[in-house]
Amino acid sequence: MTEQHGRRAAAPTTPTTPTPGLPAAAPAWRRVASQTAFETRMILRNGEQLLVTVVLPVLLLLSLVLTSFVELDTGGASRVDFVTPGVLALAVMSTAFTSQAIATAFDRRNGVLRLMATTPLGRGGLLAGKVLGVLAVEVVQVVVITAVALALGWDPDLAGVPAALLAVLLGTAAFTSLAMLLAGTLRAEGVLAVANLVLVLLAVGGGVLVPAEQLPGPLQHVALLLPSGALGAAMRGALVDGSLPAFSVVVLLGWTAALGWGASRLFRWH
Repeated sequence: MTEQHGRRAAAPTTPTTPTPGLPAAAPAWRRVASQTAFETRMILRNGEQLLVTVVLPVLLLLSLVLTSFVELDTGGASRVDFVTPGVLALAVMSTAFTSQAIATAFDRRNGVLRLMATTPLGRGGLLAGKVLGVLAVEVVQVVVITAVALALGWDPDLAGVPAALLAVLLGTAAFTSLAMLLAGTLRAEGVLAVANLVLVLLAVGGGVLVPAEQLPGPLQHVALLLPSGALGAAMRGALVDGSLPAFSVVVLLGWTAALGWGASRLFRWH
């Protein structure tokens, strides 16, 4: 009896091989796709974020095209042809920067990021899902804004559409990096205030809606070096002139590299 009891005590308490029928983790691509769908739904179902990402850009487009309370030097182009690329650029900024910074900051404060990082999704999968979710929302934005602009008589240079898509990707990379840097270093309430303030300042004096050369005084030189000015110039160059300004590409790549490096070094998951 004693010997038998000793053998039972020495027996392993957990199996050395996986239990048959135990569900395995889904493939990495499926985990990322599920997180992407979740991130997209969270943005589009949130009334405040939907207002910022879709409704406000459309209202801004309508007001700038149908009214003349803002004087614009369109360089011979129609108002809708001149304004629409800037509105598209602003829409990218609102989703890739403001919405993503605020959502990530509150997820971090509430412990969601720390919890998700320990799941099979992992940190890399979580970040990939967030970036792809931003791109999915941007697709919705582009479709809606394009439909409204076409109804207003927009006639873009179709040869510049591929360049415009490249500009959107570059702008998304730069502003998502900025969003991660803010969300990973500041308190959630601070991110909420800073992100909205920065978006307003860049929209007014950052060269996104009005070209840098039309801004007053020293803002002309500053806006040229800002990611907002580079994105606005890239979108106008692609959709109005049919070409992507090389300087804008360099500026966006430079900001992406600098902000991405800063986010990777300073981002705190909890």
